[in-house]
Amino acid sequence: MHIAQVIINLSLDRIFDYLIPDRLAGRVRVGCRVRIPFGKGTQGTRVGYVVGLKTTSAYPNLKEVHSIEGEREQIPQNLMKLAEWISEYYCCTREQAVGAMLPAVVRIGKVKKQVRRFVRVNPDADLGTVLPKLEKRAPKQAAVIQALVRHGEMLIARLEQECGADATVVRRLAKRGLVVIEERVVARDPFADDVVLPTQPHTMTAEQQQALDVVCASVEKQVPRVVLLHGVTGSGKTEVYLQAIHRCIELGREAIVLVPEISLTPQTVERFRARFGDHVSVLHSGLTDGERFDEWTKVDEGRSRIVVGARSALFAPFRNLGLIVVDEEHENTYKQEEAPRYHARDVAVVRGHMEKATVVLGTATPSLESIRNCQVGKYVLTELRSRVDNCRMPLMELVDMRAEAMLRGRTQVFSRRLADLMREKLEAGEQTILFLNRRGYATQLLCPKCGFVAMCAECSTPCTYHRGHETLCCHLCGHVETAPQRCPQCHDPAIRYLGLGTEKVEEITRKLFPHVEIGRMDSDTMTARDSYTKMLTAFRTGKVRILIGTQMIAKGLHFPNVTLVGVIFADLSLHLPDFRSAERTYQLLTQVSGRAGRGEVPGRVVVQTYTPFHPALQYAVEHNGAAFYAEEMEARVALGFPPAAHMVAVHFRSKDERLALQAGEAMAQRLRGCLEPQVKMAGPMPAPIARVRSQYRYQLTLRTTNIMRLVRTLRPLVMEARATDEVHMHVDVDPLSLL
Repeated sequence: MHIAQVIINLSLDRIFDYLIPDRLAGRVRVGCRVRIPFGKGTQGTRVGYVVGLKTTSAYPNLKEVHSIEGEREQIPQNLMKLAEWISEYYCCTREQAVGAMLPAVVRIGKVKKQVRRFVRVNPDADLGTVLPKLEKRAPKQAAVIQALVRHGEMLIARLEQECGADATVVRRLAKRGLVVIEERVVARDPFADDVVLPTQPHTMTAEQQQALDVVCASVEKQVPRVVLLHGVTGSGKTEVYLQAIHRCIELGREAIVLVPEISLTPQTVERFRARFGDHVSVLHSGLTDGERFDEWTKVDEGRSRIVVGARSALFAPFRNLGLIVVDEEHENTYKQEEAPRYHARDVAVVRGHMEKATVVLGTATPSLESIRNCQVGKYVLTELRSRVDNCRMPLMELVDMRAEAMLRGRTQVFSRRLADLMREKLEAGEQTILFLNRRGYATQLLCPKCGFVAMCAECSTPCTYHRGHETLCCHLCGHVETAPQRCPQCHDPAIRYLGLGTEKVEEITRKLFPHVEIGRMDSDTMTARDSYTKMLTAFRTGKVRILIGTQMIAKGLHFPNVTLVGVIFADLSLHLPDFRSAERTYQLLTQVSGRAGRGEVPGRVVVQTYTPFHPALQYAVEHNGAAFYAEEMEARVALGFPPAAHMVAVHFRSKDERLALQAGEAMAQRLRGCLEPQVKMAGPMPAPIARVRSQYRYQLTLRTTNIMRLVRTLRPLVMEARATDEVHMHVDVDPLSLL
């Protein structure tokens, strides 16, 4: 008797036994998807994943597996093992973890391989005799033959466009033996129209070569080592990645390159394709379903050796992985917000350990977690302290906007210093980047007469005003409504818009420089699939002289003609109720400042702030990362916050605030009876943003120095106390935000 152990999409996280019928014997394997009968009666079926095979079961009268779903699209054993770890560590169901191993387009199975029909001239045909006759009697058939002679093999669809001949004409020619029609699978290539010029390896600096030697030694010995590549902006980290991957490929192994967000993928892919050609595949949610399916299939079938992509590219189905690169390892976007709530950087380290692959964490601003792991010997640190080509680090200066406001009588968007430097750079033919990590026009609509503030109807936050569409928008839940012309409460017309976003910065910049081409990059303007590439091309060619944007312009961009970066409001992320706010502010300032001075002309960075005395700003301006990290680490250790300890947050949300609180109190009571004394628990308490999408939010926080022991205690409690219709509960292990 052969039995499959199957998991399905249920919150109770159980494994079910199913009998494998003789007709499927040898075909049902661990990692494949199967259709199984489930529930009462004989009609209901579900699709699940096979997580184990055995020969006996404790249950009588087992039902049989109906069929295998997508027999070729199976999850390899190495990824099944990784999914098991994710399920245990991140306190999610097995099905959620295993499901993350497959892209949705592969998992759902609606997209199929693309089959196209090609036509070519039959080499045995006597065209010299036949063609003159066709020209007289069947001119369309003759036109098809002539087109095929000119171009060689062609798609039927293209023939129809060029000759005006439909498929019937082509079939007649095939029937006469003059042409051959062949159906073939054609991959949907997301870069089919891109022209990429091949590049050769650059000559390394001494620091780059030393870093490369460390990485390559690990790859060659197949030692599961983690290397933190800490290099200042413009120090040539990408070239180290490229040459390390070249060595990995030489050894017959495969490589994954993770970038923090989809917007960075095209330029990263371009650099890798210029070096490695068709060996590179891309996996991210910005592709069409067909492209994602074909790129994943290309990797699964071994036709690709390198994968570049965002977070989910970590689960590329390689069987002989040698190297994982996590670029900008400090970025928050590596943490998934929905279950399974994994951190791609940390899971990359685990996958590397499981498969004896080297993991390179590259950044100019390491996370404190990675710094800590270097200090305790878990990671190897290698540094690039200088920029390539002898480029100097940009000169940074703080502008105290309090003094500006006192001098000019009111607050301003641009300080005199920043405005003067912008004029100077424009006159010199150079380019400027303006950074503000807040989209929209204004952050609040306020009535000065009655004090009304336009709040989101679903959330406990004010709505942001977007002038381009005359709307109020909630950036938490997406709620949109038309902006009022009068106060909705007292009907006074003197409503005011307070605060600042990129849309307003763009408007003011256009007034200051009416004859200058200005571009804006944020999630409001980058809506089309190619809008990001088009804007970067316009900036690269010099058509756009001033680029305004949110954090999507803060990293990864290399434009040698950018000599000035203006940080409009550096305090935005500094005063949030979050213990990581100083770290994030330092990282963001350092990253965005790194866009300046990457060519021959030295860069300048102006940081506008109302708190110029804050250490995070001072250290960023001084390029003194060592002092910042030492001071921040000391504070975290003293408080017992990550990375000195691990944190777990248990969230409860309900439309009834009382039920959310009760669920939190019940879980806290259960935890008090089984937690070790060293685990510190706080709550349940309202989340800083107390209501989102009409649901009240409460949270418990747990801190421990032994995370595996805590999650092994917590996971069964969470699975038993699964969500109800009234209260939703989820666990976030190593949360990056408690907002």
